[in-house]
Amino acid sequence: MRNAAERLKFIKPQEPILVLEPPLSDDWLHEIKYDGFRTQLILDWAGARAFTRTGIDWSKRYWPVVDAAEKLKAKSFILDGEMIAPEPDGRPNFHAMHSRMAWNAELLAFVAFDIMHLDGQDLRALPAIERKAILWEMVKPADGIIQYSQHVEGNGAAFYAAADSMNLEGIVSKRRTAPYHAGKGDSWVKTKCWDVAEFELLGIKREPGKITEAIVARGGKYAGSPAIAMTKQIRERLLTRMRDAPPPAGLPNAIAGAAVEWLQPGLTATVRSLRGEAKLRHGSVKAIRED
Repeated sequence: MRNAAERLKFIKPQEPILVLEPPLSDDWLHEIKYDGFRTQLILDWAGARAFTRTGIDWSKRYWPVVDAAEKLKAKSFILDGEMIAPEPDGRPNFHAMHSRMAWNAELLAFVAFDIMHLDGQDLRALPAIERKAILWEMVKPADGIIQYSQHVEGNGAAFYAAADSMNLEGIVSKRRTAPYHAGKGDSWVKTKCWDVAEFELLGIKREPGKITEAIVARGGKYAGSPAIAMTKQIRERLLTRMRDAPPPAGLPNAIAGAAVEWLQPGLTATVRSLRGEAKLRHGSVKAIRED
């Protein structure tokens, strides 16, 4: 009888670092950045399991995908990928993840983008392009509940532009010759697309030696602190709207207690920021208007 200790164990996943432009060299392959939950699928002699990014067993939440994994033509494997809630056109809908996990897990899908183990062999030392070929042979046609992350080699700028035009979150680029390394490293990079949206401008935070920030909100709720270039024209416009009053209610303590020049209501800031973030990230104010 086999000992439970012989089972394949969760491996800390490789993480891409954020860059502002995709690599241009042909040494890179590029994939869509799927907006879901990073997931590791493991199959061994005792069955399949699904783990979160941090190694928590979520097999019960992802049971249809786990069942499908046990039907793949392999005795054992460790797959790296993203659990998504796909729409009819294939695009991931992150906002539908929790409801599908609770009520319609059969409407989830696992997008496999790497393989670390297969039938007793550790594949992590192989080049990324070779691992992807092995992965495709195992999961093809991979168009159902277990999908395959298609890639292109080279042409990173064009691939990024296509992802942006489709309103996707961004792309992930991987060195085609790189092995798989746990944790962050420069052989995987992610380039996120940008959104432009309007927010309520609540105040201006200025500190010596630091970037000036705008305090913005959406629907009365604090949304972030994008950078703002305080030109002479903007400074003069905002001076007329300064008010000597306490900060608005509902702000985080770090913001409410900061040295902020609060503004009268009625100002709207147009902000450019990275797509798919809960809070504004790498945000910058592009325009201000009076309502």
